[in-house]
Amino acid sequence: MFDGARVFEGVAPDLDLHCARVNASAKTMYLKPTMSAEEILALTREGMRKFDKNVTLYVRPMYWAERPGAAALTPDPDSTRFALTLYDSPMRKPDGFSITLSPFRRPTWETAPVDAKAGCLYPNNARALFEAKSRGFDNAIVCDVAGNVAELANSNVFMGKDGVVLTPIPNGTFLAGITRKRVIGLLRDAGIEVIEKALRYSDFEGADEIFATGNASKVLPINRIGERSLQPGPLYRKARELYWAFAHS
Repeated sequence: MFDGARVFEGVAPDLDLHCARVNASAKTMYLKPTMSAEEILALTREGMRKFDKNVTLYVRPMYWAERPGAAALTPDPDSTRFALTLYDSPMRKPDGFSITLSPFRRPTWETAPVDAKAGCLYPNNARALFEAKSRGFDNAIVCDVAGNVAELANSNVFMGKDGVVLTPIPNGTFLAGITRKRVIGLLRDAGIEVIEKALRYSDFEGADEIFATGNASKVLPINRIGERSLQPGPLYRKARELYWAFAHS
């Protein structure tokens, strides 16, 4: 189990929420957190001071546990261990990226720990990315078992249509990210309508604009879906502007 946070331009937005979520993820998999969220936060702050303030960092707290015996599948909660890594990791420039529809699907909460950041979920994300890249795309929209859009292979996805922002409603098949929630709140506070609802790939094909949110690069525009080119739109620009203002506030 792990989480990710960012330090950039001297700020670490929502770092406390990421520290709390790694403990929640551990509990989802029956691991026993050995650090409080406050202790992880303090340790991260200590680590941050070891780097130049201009370095862009990725923050990754992690838990793992051992099996009580060779034949056991369940973890031993009392063997839970913790590690924290901070490392130099530049953020992607907001120059846009391309997406396609993935043939792979997101699991449901009954079949996988989709309500946690668990390493076991990422091989499926990786094959969605590999398959998309094999066809000349940077990323892919991944649907749930019912064919509704869940997310991109490694981030949450939004679309703009007629001045309204729409994004898939959390339905137990994908992690509704911390940055996603923050951006929704910021847009709504700014008077922009944000609707969470079931969306199909065809909805995104007909969107005025599409953008993504995630911890790796926060808010990024999408400049192509399938063979259709897109331009970064006013809703994306507003979302990024609001997020950067929040991060530095």
